[in-house]
Amino acid sequence: MFKELVLLISVVLTLALVGGNTTLGGSVDVRCSESLEEHLDTGALDTGSSDLEMPYEDAGDYQLVGLRFLDVGIPSHAIITSASVQFTADNEKLTGEPVNLVIRGRLEPNPGSFTGTAAVSSAPKTSVNAKWSGIPAWASGDRGPDQQTSDLSTVIEELVNQDGWAMGHALALIIGDDPDAPSNSNRSVVSTPSTIVLHVEYTSFFAHRPNPANGSMINDTWVSLSWLPGQTAVSHDVYFSDNYNDVKDGTADAFQRNQTSTDLLAGFAGFPYPEGLIPGTTYYWRIDEIEADGTTKHTGSVWSFSIPPRTAYNPDPADGAGLVGPDDVTLTWTPGFKAKLHTVYLGTDFDEVDNVAGGFPQGLTNYKPGPLELATVYYWRVDEFDPPSTYKGDVWSFTTPGAVGNPQPAYDAADVPMNVILSWTAADSAASHQLYFGTDQETVRNADIGAPEDKGPKTLGDENYDPGLLEPETTYYWRTDEIDGQGNVSKGPLWIFTTGQSLLIDDFEGYTDDDVAGEAIWQTWIDGFGVADNGAQVGYLLPPYAEQTIVHGGLQSMPLLYTNETGVTNSEAAMALTAPRDWTLAGVTELSLWFRGDAANAAEPLYAAISNTNGSPAIAAHDNPSAAQLGAWTNWIIPLQAFSDQGLNLTNVDRIAIGLGSKAGAVVGGTGTIYVDDIRLSQP
Repeated sequence: MFKELVLLISVVLTLALVGGNTTLGGSVDVRCSESLEEHLDTGALDTGSSDLEMPYEDAGDYQLVGLRFLDVGIPSHAIITSASVQFTADNEKLTGEPVNLVIRGRLEPNPGSFTGTAAVSSAPKTSVNAKWSGIPAWASGDRGPDQQTSDLSTVIEELVNQDGWAMGHALALIIGDDPDAPSNSNRSVVSTPSTIVLHVEYTSFFAHRPNPANGSMINDTWVSLSWLPGQTAVSHDVYFSDNYNDVKDGTADAFQRNQTSTDLLAGFAGFPYPEGLIPGTTYYWRIDEIEADGTTKHTGSVWSFSIPPRTAYNPDPADGAGLVGPDDVTLTWTPGFKAKLHTVYLGTDFDEVDNVAGGFPQGLTNYKPGPLELATVYYWRVDEFDPPSTYKGDVWSFTTPGAVGNPQPAYDAADVPMNVILSWTAADSAASHQLYFGTDQETVRNADIGAPEDKGPKTLGDENYDPGLLEPETTYYWRTDEIDGQGNVSKGPLWIFTTGQSLLIDDFEGYTDDDVAGEAIWQTWIDGFGVADNGAQVGYLLPPYAEQTIVHGGLQSMPLLYTNETGVTNSEAAMALTAPRDWTLAGVTELSLWFRGDAANAAEPLYAAISNTNGSPAIAAHDNPSAAQLGAWTNWIIPLQAFSDQGLNLTNVDRIAIGLGSKAGAVVGGTGTIYVDDIRLSQP
């Protein structure tokens, strides 16, 4: 141990000597990991082509090219000094002029793959673009300045300065024809990932490139932290703690020191946490960069790393999983910190699995239980052995097909609205249900008929429960026991969720394509069909009626098409409220909704309106008159006082409307589509 410490300290001292402010910026070269074409006439994606043709494949067949780059090592809020993409010319479609292209970024902080119809054209896009104009003729195999895009600095800078961006995230670009200078020819490039390279040069006033990387798992009880300094930093304020808020707020408890070196050792005597870092703990750190005047400070991001717990974690199937097996099931897990052997227990009774001991240890981190029973709740536990100690694991659960399942809210969901309605899918054998609900885990798990947690029987076909208005930021537990036709009771698994600080108005998840049953989205949100002065259309003409690709949360959002033309100046969709009608409950003070537009939309002003029975609506207009053109999901928060100041009674709201056009106080005219999701009332 002594030799290890001497070596560690010598490494740290060496880093300190070569540290300081030798790095004033950086550069990255990232090979493309995904390239594809979208045919704009159909929205179909071509992902297997050996080349990429821009802006069309054949005359009239215009398309967009999507490029995605993984693990882009640019820090948040970096200043981009130059950026470009290098291509290699293909062996055809290399001459003819003019060719003028526009390049935008996909405005998501960590975009996934392009999937689904129109995935490129429907992606949110940066507000800025770069024009690659007057592209000259190429020869086959050319790879030089002519095959390099114009400067993309503004596009990349908007991407790395958006909320949620972090070093190591993915980045995506979209290339198409320039509508201001349409192309009369095209260019074809090789689509092989190794031939498409994004090059970016940047500077930053902030500390960046943390080591260990943000979110890392460290398999030891000590750590050597290091970072690259900001461009103008002469010293660094270091914050380090296991308390996130202390680091975020820069409290005295988290402050370690001001130093000129760009490294910090923790977990040894004489350093933070001298007794060693603790397994099962997440640690947070932040570096504020101090300029030469001693007062100008650039506050850094909060980074984190974790030490694994002593117990097993990351079970697969996940805790609370449904529809597992019943054949060829393999249970796996991530071993606990320094674990050498593992003992697996599996059964159908929670208490038995929780209390059993004396199993046979194994070296593998997987277990095959053989065929399982259908319609059964299983419990399992893994104990970890690191000589001389055994660390008892948590009890996890899963169900096989036919068992009670599909809890809503989903298992362990967070930020659940306080007015949530619980629902589930009945077991195949169920004739009725017995429901239990409360805030104490063990009490709900063990509750029986007549206990305070017993919420009574539920008939088959009535698989939902309204618990009333719940407390904010509180964890709740519930279970449903299934009773068959002979009165036999199958005890259900324990489900869990945690409330947030909001009341749900509509998350658009409950709508179906069954318009006969009145469940279509346009049967609740009433649009302008048959109304001469309302140009709104809710949903699509053919199923699926709700939007199922462009969503903010869950699986669906509301597409709202607006047509303010030929004498129509306003487009509006409205919903009659059954609950919540009292908008003063639970301390809520804000109306919150998410929307997303598109740069191709007409810039009609967006508004929300609420009203009482037979009363005039109170209207709030978005402060950005071009909100409909915002290509990323945007959270619009409206103080409820904006409505009450117009004389509206907030204790009895019976209608909410969302629209675009003259009711917002302006008339522009035009058409477009926006998407709306997750409408809530929120506490401040």
